[in-house]
Amino acid sequence: MRVVIGIDVGGSTTKIVGYTESGKLISMLKVEAADPMTSAYGALGKFINQNNLELSEIAQIILTGVGAALFTKDIYGIPTTQVDEFQAIGLGGLALSGKKEALVVSMGTGTAFVRAGKQGIQHIGGSGVGGGTVAGLCGKLCGATSFRTVTKMARTGSLDKVDLNIKDISAAEIPTLPPNTTASNFGKLEDSASGEDITLGVLNMTFQTIGMMAVFACRNDRVKDVILTGTLSQVPFAKKVFQALHKMHGIQFIFPKNALYATAAGAALSYLNTHGKKHGRR
Repeated sequence: MRVVIGIDVGGSTTKIVGYTESGKLISMLKVEAADPMTSAYGALGKFINQNNLELSEIAQIILTGVGAALFTKDIYGIPTTQVDEFQAIGLGGLALSGKKEALVVSMGTGTAFVRAGKQGIQHIGGSGVGGGTVAGLCGKLCGATSFRTVTKMARTGSLDKVDLNIKDISAAEIPTLPPNTTASNFGKLEDSASGEDITLGVLNMTFQTIGMMAVFACRNDRVKDVILTGTLSQVPFAKKVFQALHKMHGIQFIFPKNALYATAAGAALSYLNTHGKKHGRR
């Protein structure tokens, strides 16, 4: 068996996806370490061990992500190349969702918006609001130093003492805006708000900001499907926010299976597609 591996090298977290040369998905995994190079080598070693592979069975490694530039030589003598991260985001989002055309939103440390379809893949913009925003604000304000802690605290939080809604500022009914629509994130922050409340408020602000940017991007485009990928796609509260935005704006927000690994999958598929291989969708 010959294997093609895509690796999304992050600052401290690396995602790795492997396909056979015929395009069959083997497995996906992630590794966290103190630096990009350590996490990448750790991810590769773990992948090889878990799938009972030999180095000689790996035909190609394709790197992408912010840490990819650190690698200037072949890894363990295996042919190693790099692919543009936005290209990988677009390819991975389409493949994992089964869509032929969509706006792919990668919610990582920041957020990237990539238009992908028959006419190619184009990075249309981005936002500094993303996972780094959540980690920084929740860590400073609430002492939540990991996404696991953030997610756990948010489960018991409430927005009633954090966000200002339309119903708080207008007694009159506004046809296009439900009463519980956010008028101002953190616009009603009360002294009695708990750390859990504030954590939920940070997540709400982040997802609403990303969601509305996606809505605006789709208004000048025939595409109304938005594929959500990246680390923040794993936060359960995200689905609630994007479902509300779907009801208000008619945009279809899609959380594909294995969304966390979309960019790594896209890296591998960029090689398989170039070399005329077929690939399955997962």
